[in-house]
Amino acid sequence: MNKSSLAMGALILPLCLASSCKEGGKEENVIEKPEINIVDGQMTPEVLEALGQVNGAVASPDGKTIAFTIKYEDVKENKGNSEIYTVPAEGGEVKRLTHTAGSEGNLQWINGGERLAYLGKDTQGKMQIFSMEPDGRNVSCHSSVESGVECFLFSPDSKKVVYSTSIKDFNQKDSTLFAGLDKTSGRLVDDLMYKHWDEWVEAIPHPFVADFDGADISGAKDIMAGEPFECPMKPFGGAESFAWSPDSKQLVYVSRKLKGMDYAYSTDSDLFLYDTESGKTECLTPGEAWPGYDTDPAFSPDGKSLAFLSMKTAKYESDKKRLMVMDMATRGVRDLTEGWDRWPEGIAWTPDSKQIVFNGYSDGVMPIYKITVADAKIDVIADGQYDYVGVQPLGDTGKVACMRHSMLEPNDIYVAEAGNVKQLTEINKDILSQLAEVKVEKHLVPTTDGKEMTCWVILPPNFDPNKKYPAILYCQGGPQQAVSQFWSYRWNFRIMASQGYVIIAPNRRGLPGFGEEWNRQISGDYGGQNMRDYFSATDYIAAQPYVDEKKIGAIGASYGGFSVYWLAGHHEGRFAALVAHAGIFNMEAQYLETEEMWFADFDMGGAPWDNGNATAQRTFATSPHKFVNNWTAPILVTVGELDYRILASQGMMAFNAAKMQGLEAEMLVFPDENHWILKPQNAILWQRTFFRFLDKYLK
Repeated sequence: MNKSSLAMGALILPLCLASSCKEGGKEENVIEKPEINIVDGQMTPEVLEALGQVNGAVASPDGKTIAFTIKYEDVKENKGNSEIYTVPAEGGEVKRLTHTAGSEGNLQWINGGERLAYLGKDTQGKMQIFSMEPDGRNVSCHSSVESGVECFLFSPDSKKVVYSTSIKDFNQKDSTLFAGLDKTSGRLVDDLMYKHWDEWVEAIPHPFVADFDGADISGAKDIMAGEPFECPMKPFGGAESFAWSPDSKQLVYVSRKLKGMDYAYSTDSDLFLYDTESGKTECLTPGEAWPGYDTDPAFSPDGKSLAFLSMKTAKYESDKKRLMVMDMATRGVRDLTEGWDRWPEGIAWTPDSKQIVFNGYSDGVMPIYKITVADAKIDVIADGQYDYVGVQPLGDTGKVACMRHSMLEPNDIYVAEAGNVKQLTEINKDILSQLAEVKVEKHLVPTTDGKEMTCWVILPPNFDPNKKYPAILYCQGGPQQAVSQFWSYRWNFRIMASQGYVIIAPNRRGLPGFGEEWNRQISGDYGGQNMRDYFSATDYIAAQPYVDEKKIGAIGASYGGFSVYWLAGHHEGRFAALVAHAGIFNMEAQYLETEEMWFADFDMGGAPWDNGNATAQRTFATSPHKFVNNWTAPILVTVGELDYRILASQGMMAFNAAKMQGLEAEMLVFPDENHWILKPQNAILWQRTFFRFLDKYLK
């Protein structure tokens, strides 16, 4: 293992952990930064897996230090590990604070910045709440929650903590029916949402509020006791679902207090205010006025206001996120972004309670913005051909701490102020500096309805405009997920270009960052304008003198996989090879197979049996499975059998249909993966299969 220092400085390890905080079970090796051999500047699947993954950056209260995690993966062990690091906000030495075999995360400064709290594994291998001094010394384990802690947030005075842990679901087995059958594997289901993403719903997270005396967490109380609802909401909810009032007496939490059929058909989450002294709970977003997602609460430092993100449309999970501010005295609410045709993705108050900083998609990138609460005036703090994430004020310095990435490089830590951006870390400099350069260009492509579409074109290393290159059309998932300057560890444009391909990544209809009309157009029109946008992008790249028009492929996952299946039946010879992962093949089956029914019901326009619903009938009439007779191109299908969002059977049907049509087709099945490919060895196998297949037909 390579244990050399990071690019920004030497690593400093903490003192030995207390015995109660050591890893439990068998002895495990600590996963370190792997050694990697780069040949001729070539980016390979192994190089991609060797990069350090920077996440979870949090600035100290005094604005002097930024803590974050770096995850490295061990391909041989087939797993990854995150450790905690810090870097001075003014720049300087990167210090490593942990050295364990169990990943750390959910970082939070407590006691005014005197200690850094985090999640780590106890002696039983369960996640618990730990803390240490800012230099990594004096590690303490504060909790012993039986089922482990999933996320947490300390109160501003550090005397209370809210944490989530899983409790048994309220759908328990009937004692008479299952009597004497302790080895049965049967599950009796009588309502919807019996499974979610990659798990059967047998436990749900609940929020517990407890006291903290600086050493031990005690007196934990389930503040949703007896309620069969999730908090945080699965599958992605975390500590951002909680917000403490500055006086530490009240807590706001997010929950969708629905179950079964109602839960499966609704995005109506609400904000609830829990009073720690009286034990009373108040819904802050009640009734029909708040039918969509309400999330990401954040109290202003003066305690007078609560900011949060809100969607106005029921069942529409990709609706515009409105930045709302509630007056906590009157409960009056203002929409600060009412006149702004973009929307925030993450929010944080400035210390003076007068402004909110946030990031948000705009025209294919994700800048940092600042909005003044009094007049809703919006200013840009940092932009360029990058995505900024995890933005937060750096104390009262007027600066913003953040992470930044692009299509060419993964996350690093930065500080931004009024257009000036300073890089604090270069975690992967030693690897990136050895790779052959890849160029990303922004092109405006005319569409069939007279508009312009932002497309990213990624060119191979040592690009020669006089040569002919094979090309790949990238089809985005979501369906309303931005094609910004994202860095992916699977759909990675740099590695694709490094293999000698020209990549075109269109911001077709239905993607955020170009206004509400552009974003919403796709709903109820799956086989419509966004597919014509793909043809426009394909024809545009095929017309470039450096592209071999007979060697163009199309690739995508999830809705991108649906797109590939749909294009397969309509592309009229444009594509020589196709790759679809976790894609929708049969839309009628998908409507009934998926678990979050609101998604299919809203986006498809209704149920397939609703014969009087023109939108729904148009949607199902364009299902890819109805056009298999037009398929001509070789296709690779990949699926995960733990995917309960788009079942593996969708891909298996597509593969079977291709083979039955006499086409060249391959299928890669992962029994232990869900909607994504997460395990290191599986990820490398996926990449190898992906490029072997494309090379066969496009080179």
